[in-house]
Amino acid sequence: MPILLIPIALLITLPITGLAFYKRENLPGLALCGVLAVLAWFLGSLLPLVGGPILGILLGITLANLVLPHTSWNPKAPSKKVLQTAIVLLGFQMNLRTVLELSGQALALILLTIATALTTAYFAGKFIGVRGREQTLIGVGTAICGGSAIAAVSPILDAKENEMVSAISTVFLLDLIAVLLFPMLGHLFGMTDLQFGAWAGSAINDTSSVIAAGFAYSETAGGFAMIVKLSRTLMIIPLCILLSLWQTRKAKNTNAGFRLHKTFPWFVLGFLLASLLRTTEIIPSEATAFWGAMGRFLLVIAMVGIGLSCNIRDLIRHGKKPILLGACCSMAVASVAFGALRLFGF
Repeated sequence: MPILLIPIALLITLPITGLAFYKRENLPGLALCGVLAVLAWFLGSLLPLVGGPILGILLGITLANLVLPHTSWNPKAPSKKVLQTAIVLLGFQMNLRTVLELSGQALALILLTIATALTTAYFAGKFIGVRGREQTLIGVGTAICGGSAIAAVSPILDAKENEMVSAISTVFLLDLIAVLLFPMLGHLFGMTDLQFGAWAGSAINDTSSVIAAGFAYSETAGGFAMIVKLSRTLMIIPLCILLSLWQTRKAKNTNAGFRLHKTFPWFVLGFLLASLLRTTEIIPSEATAFWGAMGRFLLVIAMVGIGLSCNIRDLIRHGKKPILLGACCSMAVASVAFGALRLFGF
């Protein structure tokens, strides 16, 4: 039975993510996050457009700001370690063969949109006044895969919980708008199924939103959008490595004494190992499906923990500029992807 394979999954993840979130002092926070995660998971099955992770953040925010705002008891879970473990396990859902199914044009489109998102985040962030880690998180979330990418790079950047919440909330809001607008615009401009699938897969952030928009257009568009999106998601590996190297160089220039082994995202190697095991089919498919489900649930737990650490008043007070930056990034990516598809064909 797949449940008997849990010890093997732990052997794969724990050397990379550490034992920190299994310590006794973390159990109250993990227990609370687990209970809320079960509720978020159930609600997410009823509202797939929103999904469990986002509902987990919302539940955490609600509890922290409406139920526990004036108390000192607000248990914290080590969200970063939980996130890293989730990311490793989510690798069991990634089949590396999907990359080979793409044509050179689609891969070029993915790289173009990633470059557009990161460049826009850098220059627009300077102009709007969103800088530092939050600026990078929004750019990465728009470039790769929304909240999952933000979760992946946050430990590398040592991002604070409020920065993660702000970036994830911004990307989620813009994804909802994209799900509603993209199919209408696709029909308005007479895009073919493959064109729309490539557009949605390269320009919409979260995987669930890509699937929702793609299949709203057509089954063919939805299937191709999934392939493009999964291949785009895989780009998180080189991006994490580049950000790690950048953090190391930045620390060196400021005499902070950083070393590459301290900033290198070792959990990304776990993600790659899990992806290789999924691709080579060495492990039974029911086992990889089970571990992938474990990863998705751990992601919900981590999002709840992040929500519990969020001060909604600060989020509202500082939320306008991140949303404006996210809108600039999303519009730039959608426009560039659409223009490239029209100009070079597909």
